[in-house]
Amino acid sequence: MIVFDLGCENHHRFEGWFASNEDFERQIGSKLVVCPVCGNANVVRLPHASHIGTGVKERPAGAEPAAATPRQYANVGTQVLSRLIEHIIDNTEDVGTAFPEEARKIHYREAPERRIRGTASREEVEALKDEGIEVVALPIPAHRLGKAH
Repeated sequence: MIVFDLGCENHHRFEGWFASNEDFERQIGSKLVVCPVCGNANVVRLPHASHIGTGVKERPAGAEPAAATPRQYANVGTQVLSRLIEHIIDNTEDVGTAFPEEARKIHYREAPERRIRGTASREEVEALKDEGIEVVALPIPAHRLGKAH
């Protein structure tokens, strides 16, 4: 497994995990990698600092890493992100692939206003944004995708 530092044209930074460099190149070339913050598919690999082995086994006192909590998404800790996703799942209606259509109906007041979630392609997300409809991409864990409310 290879981990790359990635970024989109909106200056959001995130990690991507790939089976190989060829897998990364294929996914980038096919626009399969999108920014988890804004959904932008114009993603590039960013330079990262390499680990330098100094031979020192212990850190000096007071040299603990600044962030004891691992960071995962938009500079939010893993636990905070998990609670946020649980809250969203518990307080939204899953409309599945009908998300773009339902979002438009709500936006244009053709359907009652309610909180919804679902799936949409990059093109559908861009079209919704062009119409002034706010859309946010979230990293919903696979084990939670089937939970309906």
